[in-house]
Amino acid sequence: MTHQGKITVAAVARPLKRNMVNYLSKSAMVERVYNPNLFSEDSTQPFEMIERPTFLIGSERSGTTLLRLMLDSHPNMLFWAEFEYATDLVSDAGNFPNLPDYYQWLQSNRNFLMDGPLIDRRLSYPALVNSFLKQFQQFSDDKTENSRPKPLIGATVHHNFDRLLHIWPDAKFIHIVRDGRDVSRSCVNMGWAGDGWHGAKRWLTAEKLWDEMKLKVPAERRLEVRFERLVENTTETLGAICEFMGDRYHPDMMNYAVGTDYGLPDASLVNQWHTKLSKREIQLIEARIAPLLVDRDYRLSGLPAIRVSKVDRMLLKIQNKWGILSRRARKYGIPLMSADLIARQLKLRRLSDRINKEFSVIDIKSMKQSW
Repeated sequence: MTHQGKITVAAVARPLKRNMVNYLSKSAMVERVYNPNLFSEDSTQPFEMIERPTFLIGSERSGTTLLRLMLDSHPNMLFWAEFEYATDLVSDAGNFPNLPDYYQWLQSNRNFLMDGPLIDRRLSYPALVNSFLKQFQQFSDDKTENSRPKPLIGATVHHNFDRLLHIWPDAKFIHIVRDGRDVSRSCVNMGWAGDGWHGAKRWLTAEKLWDEMKLKVPAERRLEVRFERLVENTTETLGAICEFMGDRYHPDMMNYAVGTDYGLPDASLVNQWHTKLSKREIQLIEARIAPLLVDRDYRLSGLPAIRVSKVDRMLLKIQNKWGILSRRARKYGIPLMSADLIARQLKLRRLSDRINKEFSVIDIKSMKQSW
């Protein structure tokens, strides 16, 4: 049952088992990292370009995984995760990477290896990354009486998402935004930053890029979603997203909560910065992103504004590096990190690739189950 846009446990049914490319155990993903099977030598399947895919974009820790799981649970929607390997090597001007170099790069890209699409060397770069989505679509059929690939295709991209327009000029975009103070706090907890000032950088970069991108994308091809509204008024928000996608809300969208490490929408995740950040941390974050917070209709804390001096920034930089380093040392171990440093300094490519695989395996084993 649903009540006033909120979801109760009784509303969640057991999800259909899907033959998704990434519907694998962690051990199977580890095997892919060590023994990738990348190339399709005898592919004859034509991959016509997807005219209008939909991309879920925004900063990490903004609720992209939660929303992506909800959308992917819709009977008509395929939403893939972490599709940055489609854009990372595309230039801002729209120049595509040299294909042999790209093939080599993919062999050490953790997300690509986990996803496991095949590389068809007959294809140009745009057609190749488009073929990855098409392969995911072919594996998206629910094993039901009317088994068929899901017709609506999308993926999540956190970085350089403006470059998607060089590949799919008519793409649609769902932009999700969360309070930057909560995002910053979460980035520090993940070990991606050592302090709130630097933790806010990812949010700031993504939101600035979205402001620039909105000037290029017509209003009918973009939708703004607030994380806070998603978890507080779930069905209403999902209904609006489905309408944007050209479909209707379906109760199966809440099936994501069974079989993953992600729970049902939780309003307690909103405004955690009020109680989990110190006054100094809040002031530092607001010193960096206050204008964009206000522009996104987030109310400032009311604490006295502070100026971050050059000396402050130098000390924060040291704190940030130390925080990241100490977190990585706890996660990966000092011996592996030392070997990585030596390999990079001496430009030992093969050793670096082997070490990167070790990093990837540790990352996979520590990931929350989201597939």
